[in-house]
Amino acid sequence: MSTLVFDYDEEAERYDVLRGGEPRAAAAADAVLGLIPDGTGTLLDLACGTGTVTRRLATAGLDVTGADAAYGMLRRAAERVPGRVVLADARQLPLPDGSFDAVSAIWLLHLLDDAEQVVAEAARVLRPGGTFVTTVDKAASHDVGSDIDAVMAPRPRRVARDRSDLVASYAGRHALLPVGGASFRGCGQGRTPVRAAADVRRGWYTLLRPGEPLTEQLATRLEQLPDQHVPRPEPEFKLRAYRKPSLLQGQGQGQGPGQGQR
Repeated sequence: MSTLVFDYDEEAERYDVLRGGEPRAAAAADAVLGLIPDGTGTLLDLACGTGTVTRRLATAGLDVTGADAAYGMLRRAAERVPGRVVLADARQLPLPDGSFDAVSAIWLLHLLDDAEQVVAEAARVLRPGGTFVTTVDKAASHDVGSDIDAVMAPRPRRVARDRSDLVASYAGRHALLPVGGASFRGCGQGRTPVRAAADVRRGWYTLLRPGEPLTEQLATRLEQLPDQHVPRPEPEFKLRAYRKPSLLQGQGQGQGPGQGQR
């Protein structure tokens, strides 16, 4: 089983500050809510992190359970949604089949070599007619056509585990049908050259090892860009939604894709 890129127990200390905090959580939660049908009661929020999105989903009236494999993250989520969190790996959930009306996975699939296993588990714990919502193409969302992107273009890249066509293939193999998509803008995540250079040097880009010649070359070029502390445009994040066929749909009598959505 593959591992996550970072130690998210350690990252929990500064996670919200560096990733848009409450404004981004509000935008993400609104986008998720727009993709699940009216009448959805229970929702499992996979890789819930510090619980900022989870809390907003709960505030919207859903009976939400947050799951995360990092204790440091989950401890903060438990403060935001007390009694609603479980320590669990999204690829091997300790939860019964067909137990949720909806499952969300926000900024998770891009971290895993075995991302399909998350989709398989989401399909398993969804009830018939339930909806799975996930972010796709996260890395591509940060390429906004800025001068930072131009400097970073020569860097080696991994195959994106959350590429939208791959996620669609995962969903298809686990009998999940596409029913819609949405997007939302990041908040406070427009990169600055000075921060981008620091991220390069600290190993944020996993194929750029700290201290190696290309790493130093790119960091130096970033430090030579103008307006070192001026944020470039915000990323635009994408969501895709998939539906587990209901019993009626299995008999050819169900709703078509996208019907009954908020």
